[in-house]
Amino acid sequence: MRRGLRFVPPALLLLTLLELAVFVLVGRAVGFGAALLMVFAASLLGLVLLRREGMRAWRGFRAAAQAGQPPGPQVTDGLVGLAGALLLALPGLVGGAVGLLLLVPPLRRLAAGGVRRSTERRVSSMVAGDLFGPRRVRVYPGAPQPTPTTTAQPPTGPQQPGPAIEGEIVDR
Repeated sequence: MRRGLRFVPPALLLLTLLELAVFVLVGRAVGFGAALLMVFAASLLGLVLLRREGMRAWRGFRAAAQAGQPPGPQVTDGLVGLAGALLLALPGLVGGAVGLLLLVPPLRRLAAGGVRRSTERRVSSMVAGDLFGPRRVRVYPGAPQPTPTTTAQPPTGPQQPGPAIEGEIVDR
């Protein structure tokens, strides 16, 4: 985790330079006043959406908790919405464009899926089950295939897996 933190200052510097370059290019294309108006309008829209997305995320979390369902999907959707609104609220055209893209429903679902997979990799399977519910896995009937970490035995017959059977495994 700490190894990745050393890249944060250079990344912030590059992002700032990118924002300035895009602002100058847009300012030359449409005029400085229009570019400044675009940045202010995007920030104002982001502030309005930040409140709306926060309330939406909280209501979804509460509804899932009251219904006894895992709150993970509502939490990830809310986090992506809040991140999009926050990027839109911060001054800058590139961040605003990324924030606006995160608020588009198909891209929002795609980003929420990425957040979910990342979270599932970082937490225990019990916590992931509590957050997101049971996972759907594919189970192949037949003899187990040797993996690189196990000692390989010579095959004793046909080792082709059968058709996949989808089921739910509850990690508890």
